[in-house]
Amino acid sequence: MKLSRRGFLGAAGALTLTSCGLDASPGQTAELLTSEAPLPEAFKVPLPIPPVKKPLRTAAGVDYYRVVQQKASLEILPGLKTEILGYDGLLPGPTFDVRSGRATVVEQVNQLDVPTVVHLHGGHTPAASDGWPLDLLMPNGEHHEHAGHSGMTGGDVKSGSRTYTYPNQQRAAALWYHDHRMDYTAPQVYRGLFGLHLIRDAEEDALSLPAGDREVPLILADRAFAADGSFRYPAADDGPGVTAKYMEGVIGDVILVNGAPWPVLEVDAARYRFRILNASNARRYELALDKGPARLTQIGSDGGLLGAPLEHKTLVVAPAERFDVVIDFTQYEPGTEVTLLNKLDSGRTGQVMRFKVARKAPDDSFIPARLSAYAAVPEPSGLVHRQWRFRRGNAGTHQGWTINGRPFDPENMQATVKLDQYEVWSFVTDVHHPVHVHLAPFQVLRRGGGKPGPYDAGWKDTVDIRPAEVVEVLVRFTAHRGKYLIHCHNLEHEDMAMMAAFATV
Repeated sequence: MKLSRRGFLGAAGALTLTSCGLDASPGQTAELLTSEAPLPEAFKVPLPIPPVKKPLRTAAGVDYYRVVQQKASLEILPGLKTEILGYDGLLPGPTFDVRSGRATVVEQVNQLDVPTVVHLHGGHTPAASDGWPLDLLMPNGEHHEHAGHSGMTGGDVKSGSRTYTYPNQQRAAALWYHDHRMDYTAPQVYRGLFGLHLIRDAEEDALSLPAGDREVPLILADRAFAADGSFRYPAADDGPGVTAKYMEGVIGDVILVNGAPWPVLEVDAARYRFRILNASNARRYELALDKGPARLTQIGSDGGLLGAPLEHKTLVVAPAERFDVVIDFTQYEPGTEVTLLNKLDSGRTGQVMRFKVARKAPDDSFIPARLSAYAAVPEPSGLVHRQWRFRRGNAGTHQGWTINGRPFDPENMQATVKLDQYEVWSFVTDVHHPVHVHLAPFQVLRRGGGKPGPYDAGWKDTVDIRPAEVVEVLVRFTAHRGKYLIHCHNLEHEDMAMMAAFATV
């Protein structure tokens, strides 16, 4: 298979591998892209909250929605306009807030000038709606006979609109949706094609967790800006060597939360529930509070509530991971300002946002000692074991990122997996790789031959794997037959072919 273009850089020809980008920032496999526009003063912009999407209609236990993918010009940096690609023209896109067991049907309409694919990340979704990277939705009015570029086939191409069906037959959890177009996921997510999809259920309803205005999404996304306010992102015409440099991953020097740079949130002296999503292309964060006892109480992970709460002083969040966290602001006096830090960095990118504790207020929320009956599964004996090696390397003419020594080939299923049977999958890395498995959540069994790490609890669909590390997980696929993906969620790695296909049967 000839890969003449790996899309995020739009570069033709072979790439020269360089260092792993580890000099850009501690704890990162990426290279820093700096802004040409002046950076705004921190903690001046109120934290925006993405609107909740309302269904067009409901019928027979199904909610129907329509989303228009369109460009918009937004003021992200003060006094400058930034053109985004947005679901409904928003950054982030609207939040879906749905019920477990109640199907969501979304008509996606493409009014952009580029093809798109939508993936519900963490969704237990039929293959036809999972966001196979060659199931392209072409811009409205366009018709293409082929499924992709680079000579690839094997996709279902539609023009104008495409309907995605999400059964939501899964427990309450914070999922997210984003573009998944072959070779172009990184630039299209970078320019705005992402949003939250929250699922709720009766088990979660029975808990007295913070709710209403005290349940807040925190969608983290770093970006760099050109002098005119547009997003800066590497392109082949930026000069020699840029292709090799940024294939490691792109991190920016502006931290956005819910689309705003270094925002501030006024809070009561009460408990708040934060739905944290790392929607950055490549940046990892180590979150911490700068004052007081500074406890971050984790109540959930990618796949929903934990069995019991966990206390953290810091929280490492890799790209695509979600953490459900409660912060108790009763530990602070009114008037206190508390900064959410990123301890993997210093300077401006060492700060994320600020909380201003405004007043004392009643609070009837409660974090129980037991959150969920969805317990960990003991590792059965006699299971199928599979190894997935995430590495740089050469495969024929491909010089870039590979899984098991191969670049992504949509025609090649690297595994055939039986439904309803547990398997142990081992992920082996060279540098940092956040590994994402489509269709099914998994639990971490071992990290580096020992116990799971402090952030591995619960059921996950993305796991942060550090350089030269082996992580073993227990996974079981159910209900849906078809072709699915395992890939690195450093989006530049993904676009440089670090995906593998497997089939469920």
